[in-house]
Amino acid sequence: MSTILEIQSLRKVFEEKTVVNELSFKVNKGEILGFLGPNGAGKSTTISMITTILDADGGKVLFEGREVDTNDNNFKKALGYVPQDIALFNDLTAYDNVKFFGALYGLKGSCLNNRVKETLELVGLYDRKSDYPDSFSGGMKRRLNIACSIVHKPKILIMDEPTVGIDPQSRNNILEVTKSLRDEGTTVIYTSHYMEEVEAICTRLIILDSGKIVESGDKEEIKTKYKHKGLNNLEEIFLYITGKELRD
Repeated sequence: MSTILEIQSLRKVFEEKTVVNELSFKVNKGEILGFLGPNGAGKSTTISMITTILDADGGKVLFEGREVDTNDNNFKKALGYVPQDIALFNDLTAYDNVKFFGALYGLKGSCLNNRVKETLELVGLYDRKSDYPDSFSGGMKRRLNIACSIVHKPKILIMDEPTVGIDPQSRNNILEVTKSLRDEGTTVIYTSHYMEEVEAICTRLIILDSGKIVESGDKEEIKTKYKHKGLNNLEEIFLYITGKELRD
């Protein structure tokens, strides 16, 4: 499987504390990579550096073999990012929210309108296209947030805790959408505090603690590796490796 994204010796220091410590890993094209760790492990900081929101203090991010920097518009157009915090315009309809973000990525005319329709249908919100986010449930807002992040058909999609505090129907929709995006060729980096989601959709895992990788590999191989210790699921394995619960 070919590498689409490579992280080389990434490092970040805040107030003399190293929160990401010489982090290196590869992301394979067309996979859903579970990027896990307890609170404070360095996940969000790493994601911020990958997306160029935050400057690294050392190391490189390579996309399709080329080093990425803050002015790399080709990388930014190839990237979709679903942040933990919902980022929507409450004075725009659902349709116009998605259209706004599509236009930012350079989509125009009938291509833009078609993609807005397709994306809203994918997340199950096309029948609410004329409604405003204020009238949506938390789960619907998160689904709309995802639509805004995928309208341009990104090659890589980073989903940072996309299902926090939502209803089961919206959670199931988001998991199905994520798998369908993978099936269409999008590479996904997925962070979650819900191990059942990771179990359902991720093929490979990276577990972070204190800014370092403490375990990584194929999901099933990791489960087999720890089975002889009497650990029967990913939740138990995570606790054994980090000494911490996935959810506080």
